[in-house]
Amino acid sequence: MTDRVLSVTIALRQQVKPRLLKKRSAKTGLPPGSLIHIGEEKPLIPRITVLHYNEEECRETEVEDIEQCPALQGTPGVTWINVEGISQAETIEKIGKRFNLHPLLLEDVMNSDQRPKIEDYDDYLFIVLKKIYLKENDITIHAEQISMVLGSGFAITFHEREGSVFDPVRQQLKNDKGRIRRLGADYLVYSLMDVVVDNYFTVLETFGEKMENLEVQLVANPGTNTLKTMQSLKGNMIYLRKIVWPLREVISSMERDRSPLIQDPTHVYLRDIYDHSIHIMDTIETYRDMLAAMLDIYLSSISNKMNEIMKVLTIIATIFIPLTFIVGLYGMNFEYMPELKLRWGYPAVLLLMFAICVFMVLYFKRKKWF
Repeated sequence: MTDRVLSVTIALRQQVKPRLLKKRSAKTGLPPGSLIHIGEEKPLIPRITVLHYNEEECRETEVEDIEQCPALQGTPGVTWINVEGISQAETIEKIGKRFNLHPLLLEDVMNSDQRPKIEDYDDYLFIVLKKIYLKENDITIHAEQISMVLGSGFAITFHEREGSVFDPVRQQLKNDKGRIRRLGADYLVYSLMDVVVDNYFTVLETFGEKMENLEVQLVANPGTNTLKTMQSLKGNMIYLRKIVWPLREVISSMERDRSPLIQDPTHVYLRDIYDHSIHIMDTIETYRDMLAAMLDIYLSSISNKMNEIMKVLTIIATIFIPLTFIVGLYGMNFEYMPELKLRWGYPAVLLLMFAICVFMVLYFKRKKWF
């Protein structure tokens, strides 16, 4: 690997590393279940929306406190509580007390460094996912943790920041009286997970277009920017694989373990999400292989350019070797050198040197050395 490749690789790894490892020093020495926010997002005042629905109606309200929610008072149907902003421990603690959630679960909600996982607490399931997105004019993947609690007749979702990733599900609940309104909270959680997983395909399509443009650039005129783009895409694929690999196990566990909170009709749809996760993993592996091959092509191209340069310089040096010999021969300052007294001696030597140059160039061309 050339020095240029090595320097660019080190610089990009320093950029990727903070995304893979976040500091947890704030929790050092604290007992398990301590509610401290760990993440890079700026503190956000929690926004709580409650959507209660059944086959006949759907109502959405925004509340300042979880105790203000009227849909929790035994009304038949499904209640979806969406919390945007997890930095305030007081709000998360109130929700935990209202639904009797385990302290370790609440701790994981406020720790945005969790890997995708699922935990069974008998009365409810706890699911952690990662929503990915790209900022404008940026090819770096950004991730947001989404935590879900699936209980009997209710679902709670926690976001790190405000966002619209669940808007399609919200609109479907308001406008559609079909399957999503008839089935329970388990189908709601499936729908939310499906939106998150489908968003992965959108990001991968963007990376696919970037790689196609990169291949054209690699063949036409590879440079340092080409290398930086390749290394950045490679780092993103590693980061994306870190997110998707455990997600596949989460979906497989939900489909396989047969929790009483997940009804039989929902298992068919969970298998569909599992197939999507397999497809995403295959796409990521394909992109990684393509990037590795493109890096080899780049190194070969740089090596070939260097060989061409060295070949030209070697030919020039070879041509000047006999010329240097002739000039050096006549610079030895001997007293008796008959050619020095010839009238046409100097032009003859110049003509000889020119003839040698022409002969060597023609010889090299015949040998196809350049």
